[in-house]
Amino acid sequence: MKITRITVYQVDLPLEHPYWLSGGRLKFECLDATLVKLETDAGITGWGEGTPWGHTYVPAHGPGIRAGIQTMAPFVLGLDPRRVLDVERAMDLALPGHLYAKSPIDMACWDIAGQAAGLPIADLMGGGSRTPRPIASSVGAKTIEETRAVMDRYRQRGYVAHSVKIGGDVERDIARIRDVESIRKPGEIVLYDVNRGWTRQQALRVMRRTEDLHVMFEQPGETLDDIAAIRPLHSAPVSVDECLVTLQDAARVARDGLAEVFGIKLNRVGGLTKAARMRDIALAHGIDMFVMATGGSVLADCEALHLAATIPDHACHAVWACQDMLTVDIAGGRGPRNTDGHLHLPEAPGLGVHPDEDALGDPVAVHS
Repeated sequence: MKITRITVYQVDLPLEHPYWLSGGRLKFECLDATLVKLETDAGITGWGEGTPWGHTYVPAHGPGIRAGIQTMAPFVLGLDPRRVLDVERAMDLALPGHLYAKSPIDMACWDIAGQAAGLPIADLMGGGSRTPRPIASSVGAKTIEETRAVMDRYRQRGYVAHSVKIGGDVERDIARIRDVESIRKPGEIVLYDVNRGWTRQQALRVMRRTEDLHVMFEQPGETLDDIAAIRPLHSAPVSVDECLVTLQDAARVARDGLAEVFGIKLNRVGGLTKAARMRDIALAHGIDMFVMATGGSVLADCEALHLAATIPDHACHAVWACQDMLTVDIAGGRGPRNTDGHLHLPEAPGLGVHPDEDALGDPVAVHS
């Protein structure tokens, strides 16, 4: 089997509600999605998606994905998509770094491999837990009142896991944490996500003054060096995600005891092939995991669910799904959807969902 054609689409995914990131980064209201269609000489077609969370979050943006695919396409055409390691190595040789540009091609290859084998991707990867995974909300509010309103909106949809965005104002962060804990329901999973919005002194002030609550913080510093510097000075469990980009990052976090949780974002780390290695480092060191798309449609959410299904149930806290934040649906209701705040693994072979191609508009590039 060989890849014979790579078709690239650009799709705008408007958000239902405007979103702000901490640290003065821009408000945004629409995600720039790149969809990739891989065709083969065996008649099997695979789909991938790369949707960065805006362009002020981390070094990634929609035009960069499409430029990266243009660079890598000549090196990927003609390869067997079932041999995902060969495709991975070809992309890494053609374009060092730029992992977020490689993720949609990797996803499409896994989609084809699963279809060829007649298995869902999770089963093909050797996992395939059918335990429904809780969906983590993304609470991007700023005030106590707004936070309560957003959490209530998600609770009405059945959500039991919440990622509450904080950072930038010590007193306001402490007040919001204490308020959320006061209304936290039994069994709810709450992660306080700083998104790198604290300096070291801000992190210590908040983390020390909330130690009695035993809460968990994600990315409480800009870099792994920042997290390492304050690690001995507080007792809170820490999750890393923005600083978890390469396998070397994962190895350092595990070796040096910098975090108790990995937040694996598939588009950021380069797709399922590379993310699976991070999963194994986490499992070998007793590190729990959240699994997330960086953003995007049900296709990206489904990819995250497949990886989550390869993690033992006790070690996977939740998946983050973006689809409930969007006003458009590119897959016509197909694929894993919110059911009482959980996602259920598709039984169809491969990814288990594909977009409505006719609704995508004209492709922005075709490589053959």
